[in-house]
Amino acid sequence: MKTREKTLGQDAFAAAERYLHLNARLIDRARFDYRFHGGPAGPVLHAVRAYQNPDGGFGNAIEPDLRGAGSQPQGVEVAFWALDEVGAFEDAIVLAACAWLEEHSTEDGGVPWVLPTVVEDERGPWWQPQGEQPPAALNPTAPIAGLLHAHNVKHPWLKPATEFCWRALAELDEIGAYDAMCVVRFLDRVPDRERARAEFDRLGPSLRASTALDPNEPGHTHSPLDLAPTPNSLARGLFSDEEIGRHLDHLIDTQGADGGWAPNFMMWTPVVAHEWGGYLTRATLATLQEYGRLA
Repeated sequence: MKTREKTLGQDAFAAAERYLHLNARLIDRARFDYRFHGGPAGPVLHAVRAYQNPDGGFGNAIEPDLRGAGSQPQGVEVAFWALDEVGAFEDAIVLAACAWLEEHSTEDGGVPWVLPTVVEDERGPWWQPQGEQPPAALNPTAPIAGLLHAHNVKHPWLKPATEFCWRALAELDEIGAYDAMCVVRFLDRVPDRERARAEFDRLGPSLRASTALDPNEPGHTHSPLDLAPTPNSLARGLFSDEEIGRHLDHLIDTQGADGGWAPNFMMWTPVVAHEWGGYLTRATLATLQEYGRLA
């Protein structure tokens, strides 16, 4: 007999919403309101614009561990996920960001993980550039390109960036957790579905190995749900129903007494604990909703 699946009850959901109201950034509260209460897209757009610099890039701690004002590729990715949620890729925000990406791409066609200008800003200790001319990286070129394809954005940056992603994918064997998430976000959305499926099948064992199958594994780990935050992802097929169910149960069980979900990585300055807490709490509720685990 199939066991009854755990769901996040109404009281627990209300506690999570209260946590967001008390602690989360405006951008995360606006995204929550849009998804769960049918709120307007406008507040999300306005919040995203507040992080955009005159050069078209994004900074100003839209990625909480990059505290400085300077534009960074990771900021573009975070902004694009917010726009993706409200389907606002027609906005001029995106074309300005694409122009910034084009200006800061390497000869390979992609953008680096972080630009050398990061040393001028306050940031988490792991944000260190790879030399004065860092190479292009799948993180974050791949998810940015995937999102632009998903929304049919036309910009000269996208073709060479996509070609870079295919080349970089072909060279992959073992994949770290962060690159694994970037790979999946690209393969889920790139138009060439036959090629995407072939690369996914080749990389599948390594993608699966990048996750912690035991939800109680300590430390900064990534779960199957980080690879497959929705059942529609290619990565969903890497895991059994039992494995996915166990991690969904774990999410429900690990809601904090304050109603939120806490990060499992280092909090290097006090403000980021609740900024990441708000981001992760909204994202966790979205994942539970996608998998039908909200009461």
